[in-house]
Amino acid sequence: MARPIKETPVLKGKDAERFAERMETVGRASAKEIEEARKAYEAFKAISTFPM
Repeated sequence: MARPIKETPVLKGKDAERFAERMETVGRASAKEIEEARKAYEAFKAISTFPM
């Protein structure tokens, strides 16, 4: 039988401030990161046995 999922903890104090700052300054992925993600996707797609 599956275990129950615990509640997500609430961020407080410095952790909350740091999280908010990082969410405001999220940048775009570089061309290299995008290409690596595409290659990984294609590799998993090639070995998958379910329809995609």
